[in-house]
Amino acid sequence: MLTQPIRLTRPNSAASLRAIACAGACFLWSTVVHADPSDVAPEVGYNYNEVETARVAGKNGADRALGSSVSALFNNPANMAAARVYHAAALVQIWPEASRQSYGIGAVDSVGSSTRLAGGLGANWTRQDPDGVDRTATDLRFALAYPLSDKLFMGAGGRFLWLSQNGVGPLGPSYASAGLQDERIVKNFSFDLGLTLRPGGGLSLALVGNNLNGAKSGYQPLTLGGGIGYAFDKFGIEADLVSDLATYDKARMRGMAGAELLLGDHAVVRGGYRYDDGVQSHSGSLGFGYIDKVFSADLGARRVLAGSDKVTAVVLTFTYHVDSSGLTPTPNETW
Repeated sequence: MLTQPIRLTRPNSAASLRAIACAGACFLWSTVVHADPSDVAPEVGYNYNEVETARVAGKNGADRALGSSVSALFNNPANMAAARVYHAAALVQIWPEASRQSYGIGAVDSVGSSTRLAGGLGANWTRQDPDGVDRTATDLRFALAYPLSDKLFMGAGGRFLWLSQNGVGPLGPSYASAGLQDERIVKNFSFDLGLTLRPGGGLSLALVGNNLNGAKSGYQPLTLGGGIGYAFDKFGIEADLVSDLATYDKARMRGMAGAELLLGDHAVVRGGYRYDDGVQSHSGSLGFGYIDKVFSADLGARRVLAGSDKVTAVVLTFTYHVDSSGLTPTPNETW
């Protein structure tokens, strides 16, 4: 099963330097001078308050059943307990057409507790369309997961969101059109629940609820979803379905399918498809990764191929495998 191997070969310093250089290039490119307001609908560029790692983006969001590591923290907290890892990650998300950039960090530890409890903590900062909607958001996540058995995993997570929106809308500087100038219009806590069943034979089933405290806003939309995945040796494939109950005037569905393949011991290739009923768009995705004993570097990209907003999202994730350092307890000491 593709759960980001942690013991493969010696560290590859050249690959590590290339990943760091790429991250720096993304940062410098994303901080260019402001341009015209984005023509992309704000909810499209905001991506429904979903924080994606490069692995999730490469599979176009279809990662609720087979996900692990830091991806699980942001996608399905139950999966943090499905793989025994201690990983720390940094991620960058760039949406050129939406004039959005996001920077985040996260860590997941499922090997350090003698109670078999897995924990995760992450934070993400977003700036969207500074010459248009002018949205800034800080998203803090934390989650716990526990293996009820060797086949059933359960997780719960909390989210704190602080969001301000200072752009001037079509009615000029008014509350109706531009929000509350220099004030946070969202200061809210919400929680997620996840359940994953892996009965054997590579099959995985997941149910996930996000923002379950009933947020009635597209800033923290209430969503219910699930996924079914199958992993065999070095190949994994998954399909997910999510119902968004808050962003639009009625429930809208998003359907996703994705796959990934480990080539040899290090290289990973990913691909996916997503249909978004909210904006009637079809998108495709590609992703590539390099996995080593000490670190992994991943790149994922999504492009809307059909729909009113032709947007691109590029996500880069660099993950350090803390469990490879020898500083963490051995399984016999904790489990």
